[in-house]
Parts: sequence; C-alpha cells; structure tokens
Amino acid sequence: MKPKILAIIPARGGSKGVPRKNIRDLAGKPLIAWTIEEAKKSKYINRLILTSEDDEIIEVARKYGCEVPFKRPIELAQDDTAGIEPVLHAIKQCPGYDYVVLLQPTSPLRTVEDIDGCIETLLASGSHFCVSVTEPNQSPYWMYTLENDKMIPLMPQEKLVTRRQELAKCYALNGAVYVGKVSAILSEQSFLTEETTAFIMPKDKSFDIDTELDMVVCEQLLKTKRNIL
Repeated sequence: MKPKILAIIPARGGSKGVPRKNIRDLAGKPLIAWTIEEAKKSKYINRLILTSEDDEIIEVARKYGCEVPFKRPIELAQDDTAGIEPVLHAIKQCPGYDYVVLLQPTSPLRTVEDIDGCIETLLASGSHFCVSVTEPNQSPYWMYTLENDKMIPLMPQEKLVTRRQELAKCYALNGAVYVGKVSAILSEQSFLTEETTAFIMPKDKSFDIDTELDMVVCEQLLKTKRNIL
C-alpha cells in the first residue's frame, strides 16, 4: 500500500537575520513560493500545509496554493522554539499520515527531484528518517577552536593532512529536506538519530538563506538558472 505523506512548510514571521525573509522577493516571487511550487510537483506528497503564526505569510502561502489548515500558536513561534515543536504540533492537527516531509522555505534552490529523491531514499533504506546533506566548503579536519589565542584542532589527527584529496569525505546538514516516519518522529522527537539515512545534494542547490548575502547569491543563481532554461 502506498504510504500517506504530509509535507510541512514552517514559516514564522520573526526572522532576525533577514527581516520578513519568508515573503521577501527573490528573483520575482516571495521566497516561500519557491518551496511551495516544487513541493506541489511531488509524486509522493499527498498533502502540503503551512504552519505559521503570521497572517501575511499565511496569505502569501495560500496565494501560491499551499493549504493552511490552522494558525500556529504564538508560543510555538519564538526565537527559542525548538524546530521540531511546530512539526509535532502539525502532526497532531493533521493526523492519519505515515510520513512527514519537512521543507524549510529558506532552501529556494531545492527542487522536486531533491524532495522525491529524499523520500525514495528513505523508503528504499527501510530507515525511519532521511535528511539532505551536502559536502561543506571547509573540512572540519581543517577547523580549530581557540584556547588563549592558541589553535586547537577540532578533530585531532596523528598527522596533519595538507592535501584536500586525502581528507575523509564529510557531510553537513543543508536544511533542505527532512523526511521521517510519523510514529518515529513522535517517539524520538527529532529527525536526527544514529539510524538516520543521508540524501546527498550538490552544493549549488544547498544554500540555506540566513543572511542578506545568502539572498544575493541565491537571487543570482536562480536568475542564471532561468536564463539557461
């Protein structure tokens, strides 16, 4: 039997790094619209909803065809609200689904191929969770903490590797796609466990907008992609 899949877009109004970023114009449409439009193309997602406490964001999401079945309680839209809390709340408001796909609107370069690819990876693996990752620009093997202005390797090595080709491959969360089995999410209250499977995405689709510079870079990449197509 084909599993029932609920996709959730979390978008609160209180962004600090880029004010009102979820509805800021990005290459001709609100940031959140890029995620809504790609999610609606999925061949696996049965229902796409927004969770937000912000009336303006809700209005924009509905304009682009995203369902908003409830308004998020303000206490779940604070700076210190854990990211899983709005997901748990949405699951309770919309019961009856086997899997949840979390799609943050700050990943405008993520496409339906990435969304469906992550879902397919999870279903094929038999795991309860799958999240998207990418290779970081800088390897953690070349990162340091500071103690009294002295450099302390973040990941101590017997011998310092000086050639990138010799470094162990590392991956970082890119924030684009999180998929989990509903029962496991309710139990673990996280998408990240020792059993979580990775779905690897390329760097050029892995930008997570957190600063004004991120907005500029993504705008240029989206316009370039549009010209190529």
